[in-house]
Amino acid sequence: MAQSVELTLDAAAEAALVAQWDRLAAAGLARLRRPQPHGQHLPHVTLYAADAIREPAESALPKIVAGIELTVRIGAVMIFGPRNGRCILVRQVLASMELLELQQHVALACGADLGGQFGPGRWSPHITLARHVPSDHVGKAVSALGSRGELDATITRCRRWDGQRRIAWWLT
Repeated sequence: MAQSVELTLDAAAEAALVAQWDRLAAAGLARLRRPQPHGQHLPHVTLYAADAIREPAESALPKIVAGIELTVRIGAVMIFGPRNGRCILVRQVLASMELLELQQHVALACGADLGGQFGPGRWSPHITLARHVPSDHVGKAVSALGSRGELDATITRCRRWDGQRRIAWWLT
């Protein structure tokens, strides 16, 4: 999925998650802190992702996310998968009604498949720590993370990511 709508975190929460990315990289397990033309890859919560986001949604998105101010709790480490012997390591984002409603508005504006992963009641809010972790390295990855206590984050920014052109721009 080359197009996405993403919520970014306050500086303290971002720094804590980037430190976890760095610990995984130091253990030889992952590298999400990759350089990009607009700066570093940022820890984020994906509200919607697809191969394309149609034009009516592009115009509607800034209005939908205008003035967002959410406090979220970043919770436990979770594992998605395995698929083909590999897992995705994530931190759960505990869903509030405000977050769920925002995601639903964004997904519906973007034409989400109601039965797909971004459909109502099907979305799992999370922040990705590592992709393609071999199943037999998951324990090592979790140990490398160090402190995994809950973390509160404030969200006031939303961006669009175009993975085909490898650029991002702020919607708020």
